[in-house]
Amino acid sequence: MLSTRSGYGIVISRLPVIQSGLCAIMRDNFPEYESGCYQYIEELTLMQLRRATLVLVDLFGGSPEPHAICEQYYSLMTQYTDIRWVFLVSPALYPLAVEYLMRPQSSLLSDAEPVAEVIRAIREKNDGYISSSLVVPRSSAIEPGYFRSVSLTISERQVLRLLAKGWGINQIATMLHKSNKTVSAQKNSAIRRLSLRGNADMYAWINSAEGMRELNLHTVYGEHAEWKNMPQRDISLS
Repeated sequence: MLSTRSGYGIVISRLPVIQSGLCAIMRDNFPEYESGCYQYIEELTLMQLRRATLVLVDLFGGSPEPHAICEQYYSLMTQYTDIRWVFLVSPALYPLAVEYLMRPQSSLLSDAEPVAEVIRAIREKNDGYISSSLVVPRSSAIEPGYFRSVSLTISERQVLRLLAKGWGINQIATMLHKSNKTVSAQKNSAIRRLSLRGNADMYAWINSAEGMRELNLHTVYGEHAEWKNMPQRDISLS
């Protein structure tokens, strides 16, 4: 009998109860995937990564070395660009996640996301997606009217537009023929000009109605013309 499996999925969580839950999601809702469950990224082999078409990761906020963990995943994402990456992000790791892990082939979900939303994110393949539960300020930490309309420079606007589409600093520097240092400086300058408190607030602004209007974005994917060569898919954030 021929196997009906059409993909290989990897689940990573250092918390056994979360790992079991994520593995159950894959087993019960995505039988077309053969899945492997692991606690740590170091357990993965090159053969498994070469086979993988989906990696579902629980980024635990209590990690003693959050920068190192995000850098590990960033390195793998740059090497294995055909893999879809879905990250469940804790509040403590959200700023690092948007800086290191927000790429066209990845999705960021809240670690408090309902199971139905996790299933939907995997099934609909909304790559380049940030869950609204992450970009909407928690507990009304940012009050209505916090964001102010300002005049960004052309360079700042260009950098923010590319960040909005999921590109990283290194990729933006290559596309714009600038140094990483220059792109980072323009991003930081835009953050200061907008009176924001850091990367998390910057992404919240980018995904707000005001940010999309200021940057002339229809969605986090940008205008249809700029993505016309990509496969058609539902890009609704609702």
